[in-house]
Amino acid sequence: MGFLTLIGLSVALAMDAFAVALGVGVVLPRMTARQVLRLSFHFGLFQALMPVIGWLAGLTVQEWISAYAPWVAFGLLGFIGGKMIWEAFQEEKALREHRDPTRGLSLFLLSVATSIDALAVGLTLAMLEISVWFPALIIGLVAAAFTTAGMLLGRRIGTAWGPKVEIFGGLVLLAIGLKILLEELL
Repeated sequence: MGFLTLIGLSVALAMDAFAVALGVGVVLPRMTARQVLRLSFHFGLFQALMPVIGWLAGLTVQEWISAYAPWVAFGLLGFIGGKMIWEAFQEEKALREHRDPTRGLSLFLLSVATSIDALAVGLTLAMLEISVWFPALIIGLVAAAFTTAGMLLGRRIGTAWGPKVEIFGGLVLLAIGLKILLEELL
């Protein structure tokens, strides 16, 4: 996987985290540096761990589906991208139900929800026989940076961009899946 593809993938995966962080920045009555650090750390950590978990799971099924790997990668990334686009309009409602989403169960659930897509990416990397360690690190760092930026921007601009950013991330994942499929077919 080329570095630009990895960056594109990382940015696309970070769009969930960015959109949620944007919403969190809006709903917090008073945002502290501790809240920003806590959310950024957890989103980055979960985004880095999920591809590793998916990759390890993918290694166990790789030999059975290696011939179909590009199609599976296309299907998984297409599904994830479509899911991101579909969910872009539902996250704002969920954020308003919590007082401080940077603590406790809310923090855990948001961390899992924003990183579940990375699990499928890890599975895809295993099927394509790509080592997961460097991509997981980059994915985690990009997610943490985008979370920080999202919270800070959310504090300033409100929720106007939230769904649009996540839609863009979904489209990027769809494009990466299509690229993998076309490389195999051509």
